[in-house]
Amino acid sequence: MTYEELLTETALKDERIIVMTAENRALVRNIPTVLGARFVDTGITEQTMVGMAAGLALRGRIPIVHALAPFLTMRAFEFIRTDAGIAGLPVKLSGYIPGFLSDGNGPTHQAIEDVAIMRGIPGMEVYSPADEDDAVKMLPSIWAAPVPAYVRINHKKGTFVHAAYQPGKAEVVAEGKDLTLLVYGFLFDNARQAMALLEKEGLSVGLVNMRSLKPVDEEAIVRAAQGSGLLVTIEDHLQTGGLYSIVAEVLLRHRMGATEVLPLALNERWFRPGLLSQVLETEGFTPAAITSRIMRHLQFAGGVGEPSGARII
Repeated sequence: MTYEELLTETALKDERIIVMTAENRALVRNIPTVLGARFVDTGITEQTMVGMAAGLALRGRIPIVHALAPFLTMRAFEFIRTDAGIAGLPVKLSGYIPGFLSDGNGPTHQAIEDVAIMRGIPGMEVYSPADEDDAVKMLPSIWAAPVPAYVRINHKKGTFVHAAYQPGKAEVVAEGKDLTLLVYGFLFDNARQAMALLEKEGLSVGLVNMRSLKPVDEEAIVRAAQGSGLLVTIEDHLQTGGLYSIVAEVLLRHRMGATEVLPLALNERWFRPGLLSQVLETEGFTPAAITSRIMRHLQFAGGVGEPSGARII
């Protein structure tokens, strides 16, 4: 099932659902003819769209809104915070082409701080499915909850069949003694391939799909820290405010101050635009590059090589 098919099916079953877009129909091209008046395109007006969505939510509707992730989370931030966040309204935000998925676009169109921005709003939930299969399994629960939510929409096809979604829980794919990869969004597949490469090096590697970033599965993070010598956070987001920050907060809250964490993220910079394959190569997020960065760190930790940027939380 695709994102559009799930949304159509859900909306036909529940007349409270209103599908909205700010002139970004890539995910919902066929829905206008099906929903009629329950489909609203406000044009390139993200702020207006979110304000309208909040008004509809006040009248008992469940608006599911669509826009490019950077413009939804930044241009309409005040409206999300004030109209939906403060009131705790069930406005569901679908951010399109977040992170590296905006590959050919420059900094103005790169949503690499969206997780940090959205999780800072009290009561706002934040999710990042690994692929379309993951999204289809997660979204019914997200849409049904009576709270505002931001979803980094990912409709890329994957090769992994995900486990059923449990609200607020991570998907623990594997447990490892040497290290555990913590990842979210479309980089999940690259992390899974990196896990296989690392296992060929004789390492015991865990993999956790951190599909729910707020609420976050603290138990999964703590368990990984207790069972592995190293945690590696992998994300197409700025290092500040994303998964690395989330993991640091959890470990400090649980008094696990000796845990070693290697962050693979964008550190104080935007990424260089290009084809997605070029971006992954340039920024060091191909499976081979992820593997190499981790191996360099492990070699340095053993007394060989250069420092890798790992931190003791």
